[in-house]
Amino acid sequence: MQDVGAGWLMTTLAPDPFMVSLVQVSVVLPGFFLTLPAGVLADIVDRRLFILTALGWMALIASIVTLLTFTGTITPWSLIALTLALGMGSSMMMPAFTSMIPDLVPQKDLVGAVTLNSISQNLTRAVGPAIAGGLIALAGPAPVFMLNALSFVGIFVVMWRYRSLQPRSTLPSERFFGALRVGLGFLRQSPALQAVIVRALAFFFMMSGLFAFVPLIVRAEVQAGPQAYGLLVTCMGAGAVLVGFTLPRLRGRFSSDAIVAAGTAVGAVTLLGLASLRTVPQLAAVMFFGGGAWISVVSSLQVAAQLSLPAWVRARGMALYIATFMGSMAIGSATWGRVASATSTTTALEIAVAVGVVAGLFATRWRLGIHARADHTLAEVHHEAIAIDQPKAHEGPVMINIEYIIDPGEAREFEAAMRDVRRMRLRNGAVAWGLFQDIHAADRYIEYFIDATWLEHLRQRERVTVEEAEFNRVARAFHRGSAAPRVEHFLARSAPKRRRAWRQPPKDK
Repeated sequence: MQDVGAGWLMTTLAPDPFMVSLVQVSVVLPGFFLTLPAGVLADIVDRRLFILTALGWMALIASIVTLLTFTGTITPWSLIALTLALGMGSSMMMPAFTSMIPDLVPQKDLVGAVTLNSISQNLTRAVGPAIAGGLIALAGPAPVFMLNALSFVGIFVVMWRYRSLQPRSTLPSERFFGALRVGLGFLRQSPALQAVIVRALAFFFMMSGLFAFVPLIVRAEVQAGPQAYGLLVTCMGAGAVLVGFTLPRLRGRFSSDAIVAAGTAVGAVTLLGLASLRTVPQLAAVMFFGGGAWISVVSSLQVAAQLSLPAWVRARGMALYIATFMGSMAIGSATWGRVASATSTTTALEIAVAVGVVAGLFATRWRLGIHARADHTLAEVHHEAIAIDQPKAHEGPVMINIEYIIDPGEAREFEAAMRDVRRMRLRNGAVAWGLFQDIHAADRYIEYFIDATWLEHLRQRERVTVEEAEFNRVARAFHRGSAAPRVEHFLARSAPKRRRAWRQPPKDK
């Protein structure tokens, strides 16, 4: 309802295509800048209190929008600024909110839960715009903004009563910049999450044109009112809900890659229909199919993102996915809005389809399905004992050496298996990794990896998943020593600094 009210109000205050598209930009642009920091915070602070703070901020901004609209003092740029502020609150909340889903249902129900969550969101997209369109026709957009402000009360009460049952680590929380570095490092070493990011970039950049231009097309080119606009968005929500209920059956027959490819193709046809058709019934049919394409891709990508993430980095990983979504939508909306201002909405949408099809074909190189069966639940791993007194938490860096004795005939297979071990170490927070062969004894290998501090090393030991434990097991199966591989720990030490400046020794005469 808020999105419909803001988009329609802007067509009254400033009907320029670029200004109308900026409303959509202001909704999603904060996600590009704030979602990743929000995901970092959601992984290291109490998620419940974090969400309550974001809800309070959004309720305040929504109340200000309501007051300015009722008094008639709102301007195009103040509407954009306040919509941006609402987007900031939403961007701060979303990583924590989405990362809660695996805490609420068993692993076997995760796909169904994510799909149900998408259906509920699109059900509100079907009902909300219809209500908003009627309210705008009767009394303008101000009552719509007021209902949005009041809606936060119910969400606040639900989150106030929520208590997480998930166990927390006994180690101190990570520091912000260290957690940010580890989150980005996880992305670099996670092919599963990389595939989600690339596929999301291709789809959302193309589909941003749909959300940016619908209000302008309805008002300026179809010459219809807010009821028609609400009807079109309702049709999109209805299409999403209907397809959402069929997705579990579709996933049983088709891979995630096939569903995303089909959704992208239908989305491209939707944009072409939006570019050429100019009657409300035709556009309603187009939006219905667009909603089905939208939920099929969004739900599949979110499921793939959730399944690629262990619990300890879930909010950061989901933040990277959401930032991709928000950034693609914001940059795409601004780009297509500028193109439309220079040419026409029809031309802009046709260019969006051409770019989206090319990007989608390129993105098919990154497959979602090949990573779907990885087990990211935490493993029960027996760690080596520490014979000395444990260092202080922030002492470091720490270097860990592991000695393997390998049959020279199996050296190539062992080195290939260690590639997965390398990915595991770096993905879980190590800052460096290497594998060396003794030039004097060809059967002796040394694996080393470096953690930033002793505390980071302890955290890494807690992060090993079932999949990663299997990486370790496969690599250690090549060890031919009489005992288990020897593990050594080293703390960094620096040479003492000079107390006085260096003096050149006198030359002999």
